[in-house]
Amino acid sequence: MKKLTLWAGGIIIAIIIFSALNPFVIIPAGERGVVLNWGAVSGEIMEEGLHFRIPIYQQVIKLDVKTLKIETKTLAYSKDIQTVNATLALNYNIKPQSVNKLWQEVGKDYQARLIDPAIQESVKAGVANFTAQELIEARPKVKESIKEELLKRLSVYFNVVEFSITDFSFSDEYEKAVESKQVSQQQALKARNDLERVKLEAEQRLAQAEAEAKAIQIQAQAITQQGGREYVNLKAVEKWDGKLPTQMIPDATLPFINLAK
Repeated sequence: MKKLTLWAGGIIIAIIIFSALNPFVIIPAGERGVVLNWGAVSGEIMEEGLHFRIPIYQQVIKLDVKTLKIETKTLAYSKDIQTVNATLALNYNIKPQSVNKLWQEVGKDYQARLIDPAIQESVKAGVANFTAQELIEARPKVKESIKEELLKRLSVYFNVVEFSITDFSFSDEYEKAVESKQVSQQQALKARNDLERVKLEAEQRLAQAEAEAKAIQIQAQAITQQGGREYVNLKAVEKWDGKLPTQMIPDATLPFINLAK
């Protein structure tokens, strides 16, 4: 019994020591493990799952490699020296094969030390290539310009999954100037449309007058060619209602009867 008690006690002590040393490590989904040997970063990267480590000698740092999102605001200046307030959203993830280098060269504060400054500088560099008006009218080009700058600055350790500009705003003075310009353009457009409408109406009246004059000319030529009296008699016959007058003036002839003939 004494030996059995000693064996049981030894096993319990061994279990306690084994648990305290914690030789196993689990890397959750979407993470990678950076292996440190006596505190120094090794070339080994642990994938997802259960792994064994040498207690005391090895330490494992877990880094998230899932896609993360950052929303930030930054101040920049356009090509024509207009103040631009930009709101941006960046989706990124750490390159799984680069987690050990990132930890060794940058450490855990990689967002504050790398990503935030990269966004600020990329926005300033990209916005400086465009005027304020182009920033409004050519936003896809502006987005690509900023994204290219981000890729240059972040591609060593990170994948840029998506980048978007959620808002561009300018100084109150510039926005008032833009609004005034738009009003002026609308007024100029209205004036131009009114002028075109007046010209069109004048052309229509002119065309109508020319058509009427042409008709009168043709009618006059017809009268001259066919004989004026016959034309007048024809028009009178067309207007006659077929009734003879009930009273006659002495020595007057009946309508449309030429006694001379």
